[in-house]
Amino acid sequence: MKRYLNLIREDPVWSRVIGFSLVVLLIRIADAVVSFWVPNLLLDTLHDPVKMGLVISFQSVVGLGADLIFPNLLKNASVKKLMILGMIMSALTSVSLLVSSLTPIMIFFLISMTIWGLYYELEIFATYQFIGSTVPIESRSGAWGILGVFKNLAYFLGPLFATWLLIRGNIETALFTLILLILAFMLFTFRSKMHDRPLEPNLNKIKPWQEIKYWLTLLVHVWPIVIMTLVMGFIDSTFWTTGAVFTEKLARVNPLGALFLGFYQLPSLFTGFVVAKIAISKGKKKFSQKYLFLTGFFLILMILSGDILWQLAMVLASSIALGISYPILDGVFTDIMERLGKEKKHMIGFTSSIVNVSYIIWPPIAGLLTKNSGERMTFVYMGALTAIVSIFLLIVTPKKLKLPQTEIGKWKD
Repeated sequence: MKRYLNLIREDPVWSRVIGFSLVVLLIRIADAVVSFWVPNLLLDTLHDPVKMGLVISFQSVVGLGADLIFPNLLKNASVKKLMILGMIMSALTSVSLLVSSLTPIMIFFLISMTIWGLYYELEIFATYQFIGSTVPIESRSGAWGILGVFKNLAYFLGPLFATWLLIRGNIETALFTLILLILAFMLFTFRSKMHDRPLEPNLNKIKPWQEIKYWLTLLVHVWPIVIMTLVMGFIDSTFWTTGAVFTEKLARVNPLGALFLGFYQLPSLFTGFVVAKIAISKGKKKFSQKYLFLTGFFLILMILSGDILWQLAMVLASSIALGISYPILDGVFTDIMERLGKEKKHMIGFTSSIVNVSYIIWPPIAGLLTKNSGERMTFVYMGALTAIVSIFLLIVTPKKLKLPQTEIGKWKD
């Protein structure tokens, strides 16, 4: 730890990464509380895990639409403007969910998912913009690792706060998230001088079909990491839908069960530092795929026993592997973005859209699996899918992902 503190003091880049990460920590704790609040609120209201999954998927439908228009709509937006807009949308999400809890009508839930989807996209665009423009290429996996530590600390603490808050009521839950967002705003505006360009959205240049064409061009060349991102999105959505409900069920049987979702996030509190220390510059794709396979392997082992301690151990082991795989894959994406030059905004939108597609596809499927086979077997099926896909990718992924630079050079905004 002393080594990292010295690095922060001596290197202004790492100082900015830590400062940005502290702001993200506060924002993501608020989001983690919302992420735990939403599936439980929906299940209590709708009484059907499939319907719950469909409503949550709507958030990602909105996010996918945002991915189509944001690259041109926000092409001149600074990190600062994007982050502030994201905080506003996050605050509105909590307010809207509070209204939904008081008046549980489907349209209010869908409005909440719409605002939540916009928040998430704004924060993602801001983060990729920050890493790509602030951190040198050899340090990007490390920067993603450090940022991942703060994000995963947020998602470790969030469910613990949410469990305590929801006992007290929805009003207290909403107020807690709003206080965190106010603190994040104060810290960010105090520190931030990040690329403070004017925000000049150009509505005349929004061309969703052209954006889809760009994405298809990228897909042909980067499909292995697209598949990896989809699978990681499937895993994450399983934990934050089925896993949130499973956590409550396990907690009723044994107090240790309350740690189920927290153990999913816990390893990434330290695996990011491991990735930063390794400083991987070559072979990132294969390295990430091997650890993704281990993630699936340990989830499969959940089938061996229903004992809570065994379940927690397997979740912890799989999450350690995923916590190593994820920031390395983010480093691959960031490298590709910088190779795209001024067209990197299309890769940012494409990357975010992949996550949204995973959240559109999987929550209803996870809900159906849970309805028919139970929560534990849903994670076993997810592990089997992850392991099979990882083995396939280890065999077929090329050593270098080539980009059609001539064609990209002809892209027009």
